[in-house]
Amino acid sequence: MRHTKLIVLALAFLGAMVSTAHAQRAGIEWDILNQEALELDRAGKYDRAVIVARKALEVAEQNVGPYHPDVAESLNNLAALYKTQGDYAKAEPLYKRSLAIREEALGPDHPDVALSLNNLAGLYHTQGDYAKAEPLYKRSLAITEEALGPDHPDVATSLNNLALRGE
Repeated sequence: MRHTKLIVLALAFLGAMVSTAHAQRAGIEWDILNQEALELDRAGKYDRAVIVARKALEVAEQNVGPYHPDVAESLNNLAALYKTQGDYAKAEPLYKRSLAIREEALGPDHPDVALSLNNLAGLYHTQGDYAKAEPLYKRSLAITEEALGPDHPDVATSLNNLALRGE
C-alpha cells in the first residue's frame, strides 16, 4: 500500500512537471528579440531583422526545447521575413516545421495551427502554386470557424484568402 501511494505521488509529480514545462515560455530575452525583429521588419530593415529573428529562435530552442509553441512562433516569424525578401526556399521549411510543432504541441484544431496553415498557403499563393495553397486555406478556414465561430474577423480573413487563391 505504501509503495502504491509513492507511485501515485510520483506520477502526479511527473504530470505536474509536464504541465509546467508546457506552460513555460521562452523568456524575456526571447520576447525582446521578437519585438525587435518585428520593429526592424516594419522599418524595412530585413537583413538585420533576420539576424535578430534567428537569435530569437536560438534562445527559444535553448530555453524550452525544439518542440515548443514559442519555437514555432520564432520559426514563423523568420519564415515571414524570408518570404518578404522573396527567399521562398528558406521560408518553406520554416513554415512547415512551425506547423508540425503547433499540430503536435497544441493539437490539429488549434487556432495557431490555422495561422500556420494560412501562412504556408500564403507562401504557395505568392509563388503561384494555387493547387498547394487551396487545401491549406480550406483547412485553416475550417479550424478558424470551428474554434472562433463563423462571425470572427479571422474567419473573414480566411474566406478572403481562399477567394484570392486564383489571382
